[in-house]
Amino acid sequence: MEISQTYEMNHTVELNDLASSLSPTPDDEFPPVFATSRMIAFMEFCSARFMCPLLKYGELSVGVGIDIKHTVPTLPGEEVTLSSTYLGRQGKLFRFKVSVSDKLGVVGEGEHTRAIVNTEKLMKIAAKRAS
Repeated sequence: MEISQTYEMNHTVELNDLASSLSPTPDDEFPPVFATSRMIAFMEFCSARFMCPLLKYGELSVGVGIDIKHTVPTLPGEEVTLSSTYLGRQGKLFRFKVSVSDKLGVVGEGEHTRAIVNTEKLMKIAAKRAS
């Protein structure tokens, strides 16, 4: 990855991507538009896929930080383009400018950081915390 290099992917907003589909109880009422949490997840997927060529056997990248603004609603069936632009490293962290756009413009944007970790070590830490 080179600084300012960009990776893009497309996604069609589906019913399970909607804020109205994410509530754990029927007491909550959210609109049937692209949920902020799903938008952020896809921003992370985009950046993670971008980092794949850097990974060695037994490694993966994990999200460490995110600072996002979601400014425009998107309806189901609309296609969005996710973009991750590499900003450089800050110690062990890989920094990205991330954005999501639809046919009319930017829907959400911000910054995201990821780190490369050993998968086995990560799972051992998770298992230890669960016991």
